[in-house]
Amino acid sequence: MKPQRIGILALQGGVIEHLVATREAARKLKIKCEIIEVRTEKSLKGLDGLIIPGGESTVHSKLLEREGMLSEMRKVRKIFGTCAGMIMLAKRVEGRIKGQKTLELMDIEIARNAYGTQLESFEEEIKTGLGTINAVFIRAPRIKKVGKKVKVLAKLGKEPVAVYQHEPKGNRHYLACAFHPELSTSKFHELFLSL
Repeated sequence: MKPQRIGILALQGGVIEHLVATREAARKLKIKCEIIEVRTEKSLKGLDGLIIPGGESTVHSKLLEREGMLSEMRKVRKIFGTCAGMIMLAKRVEGRIKGQKTLELMDIEIARNAYGTQLESFEEEIKTGLGTINAVFIRAPRIKKVGKKVKVLAKLGKEPVAVYQHEPKGNRHYLACAFHPELSTSKFHELFLSL
């Protein structure tokens, strides 16, 4: 079987942590996976999936626009975004900086940095559709609304913090977490690889 080609956007943020979690997920699933650090439009071509790590969503936006990568990113069949990566997937972003562009692929509304500043970062044990995990929230965005096609995979209290959307047209899959699963588990990466 041909290995999956999974790209990790490597412009900023938790690239190494996602690389480690993806390798671990592939090992647990016993599948072959070629992992590519994505820094150019050319490196997006032929990917089976793309992971957009946390970091700073406005910086992601500026760098992606400067490198002309947004259009090619929208063509990737499955995308997994964490924290700032979730903001990049969202159709609606509250607190968006003027001119900030996102992929606008997932039917969710996000409020940037809604869980507080860097100093207000926290960890919480949460129940998910993949089991109980330790979730790390760092300047996390809040999911304010989810569309009808969006499935909630985890909540913090009553608020969704992990969501999934399948688009049958083109067999597209979008997975997003407000927290950083790559810091504590490979379960979400396993789900991503298995989509």
